[in-house]
Amino acid sequence: MITAYVLEGKRFTVCELSVEDALPKNTLWLDLFKPDDDERDWLSRFSVEEVPEEEDINEIEASARFYQNSDGLHINSLFPQRVGQDVRGVNVSFNLRESFLLTIREEEVGLIRLLRNYLRLGRIEAATPQALFLELFNLKVDYLSDLIEDVYTVLENVSEDVFKSDELDDIFKLITLQEDSNGKIRLSLLDTQRSLRYMQRYYRGELSEDSLKELREMLADIESLMPHSQFIFDKLNFLLDAAMGFSGLQQNKIIKIFSVAAVVFLPPTLIASSYGMNFSGMPELDWWFGYPMAILMMIASAAGTYLFFKRKGWL
Repeated sequence: MITAYVLEGKRFTVCELSVEDALPKNTLWLDLFKPDDDERDWLSRFSVEEVPEEEDINEIEASARFYQNSDGLHINSLFPQRVGQDVRGVNVSFNLRESFLLTIREEEVGLIRLLRNYLRLGRIEAATPQALFLELFNLKVDYLSDLIEDVYTVLENVSEDVFKSDELDDIFKLITLQEDSNGKIRLSLLDTQRSLRYMQRYYRGELSEDSLKELREMLADIESLMPHSQFIFDKLNFLLDAAMGFSGLQQNKIIKIFSVAAVVFLPPTLIASSYGMNFSGMPELDWWFGYPMAILMMIASAAGTYLFFKRKGWL
């Protein structure tokens, strides 16, 4: 799907294009979502270099994610995507040209949808492709900050439940999920930092003072978010250790109960075994009160052992 965002005065008009259409005049942003071969061929009319494929967008090498060619500046950036309780990373290809910003993506990205709505409502003013690029990355940094706050809020609740909940399996799953989410958030922060610094070097002489100020502020925000991400990693490790320690304590309590029960019933077992041998030389076998006496001895020995453990504070 090809979507063109045409700047008319200070407002944007959204145009859905087909491969038969020409590129509208004053197009500031051209977005390709899951482009097929025909749409890639259509885009090649406006490109000097080869249009990147999905495999190129998902490359992790710096040389494949940040480079320049005849079509301008290319940046492949990782965008966070909340899916239920999980956080996913979606790669988006950016091509900053002199006349418009080109984005190519294979998945829906919530931040791009949010930017599209802001442009329709006129809440964002951007007269250049570079300004539009910075607006999107500004939304990205704010969203990453919100994700860090969400993870921290979840961990605060986990901290209260670790020593109260009997379902430690759910606690372990939740901690593991938040660790994975925080790792993806941190990866996205680092990727955003690299993207903005690369753009800063490339457009240092072309960006306006306001754009440069906004770019520096985003880099400063990222620097301030990094310690929060590291703090969450430390908190996750502490909660994981605490949950494992508490799980070990619960298991020790169970083993302790079985151990005490075995010791308590050891004297009655010894008495029952002694009188169960049925030797002819045992005078108690002929006593009328022999059986009640054996029962009382077993009860007394079990009760005595229990009271002894209780007095020592082992129970």
